[in-house]
Amino acid sequence: MYQIVGTKIRKLRAGTGLTQKHLAKAVGLSSKFISQLELGKRAPSLDSLSALATFFKKDISYFMVEKKEEGFRWLLQNPQLDQKARRILKKFQSYVDQYLWLEDLTGRRLNLAPVYTSVTPERMAEQERRRLGLGDEPIRNVLSLLELNGLRILRYPISNEFNISGIHVFIELKQAAFTLVNSHLPYDRQVFTAVHEYSHYLKDRSDDPIVDSPDFFVDEYVTLYHPRERFAQRFASCFMMPRNKVREIVEKDFGKFRLDFDDVLYLKRYFGVHPLDMLSTLREMDYISPTRGKEYLNLDADKREKILFGSLDGKASKTGKKAGPIVSERFFHLALDAFRKRKINTQMMAELLNISSSAVESIAKK
Repeated sequence: MYQIVGTKIRKLRAGTGLTQKHLAKAVGLSSKFISQLELGKRAPSLDSLSALATFFKKDISYFMVEKKEEGFRWLLQNPQLDQKARRILKKFQSYVDQYLWLEDLTGRRLNLAPVYTSVTPERMAEQERRRLGLGDEPIRNVLSLLELNGLRILRYPISNEFNISGIHVFIELKQAAFTLVNSHLPYDRQVFTAVHEYSHYLKDRSDDPIVDSPDFFVDEYVTLYHPRERFAQRFASCFMMPRNKVREIVEKDFGKFRLDFDDVLYLKRYFGVHPLDMLSTLREMDYISPTRGKEYLNLDADKREKILFGSLDGKASKTGKKAGPIVSERFFHLALDAFRKRKINTQMMAELLNISSSAVESIAKK
């Protein structure tokens, strides 16, 4: 109940563009108390809740009743959705239901990560890395890391006609966050999309569902969207490529200030990101001039990487052409756990994982 009250206060405050300090002053409370309310760490008194209700022109009951319009209902109410788009959302919704059901069967529910407020994307990336004990080193299994910290992920192929890279949904009644990542994107783009959605999870989870576009990968386009998208893209860049580590490698190892295209590809492989994301970061840090940067944009990164290193960088070379959904490693493990505990049968596990019954038996034996 505390979290329901807190998320509603935060959503109303953010919707009016107020800081916690400004809201606290307006209703005669301390900013620390407002912060604790939004984080679900304090219970509001009747007087403080009355003051907030009066300020936002809401009944007190508004803060106490659970949200009725859940994420998928909100998404599916869009009259512009065609049948293909509805099928995608229904598939995502089914995955969400199955995931939560498996967590209930196995007793393994994820805890939410903290909510960040009044923070820059650079600072949030730094603080979240510190909270997770990552230091400045590359993250080798980003998707699993995000999932274990509360953002459940489904990868699903979405055609270009929909112009979707990811969808973020927070199920308030279950206090559970989910994201759909377009698996038609190159794998390193899928990872970057997941981290972009992770920013929404950390900062915007109490908002309505968020549908993101591949345009965010283009620096010139992302500025045309809502400020939260610029924030999320900046967070993803700093989270995946800590500037201190980039600077350390360039200045201590390369021994030169201006980098060539081969240096970009080396760093791209080190941090596990897309060549264009690495190039954008290096241009921002002034390790590549604008003129040279435009020149590099026209080069064939995959071809050059194969020449230099013999192959593309592992998973980053995969472009996600699989026709069906790609469930997460944790979802797979939850299903296996439920199967071994005899909570589900062979047929049910096969349906959950989209594999044959014989494959289930083989997995169980091993």
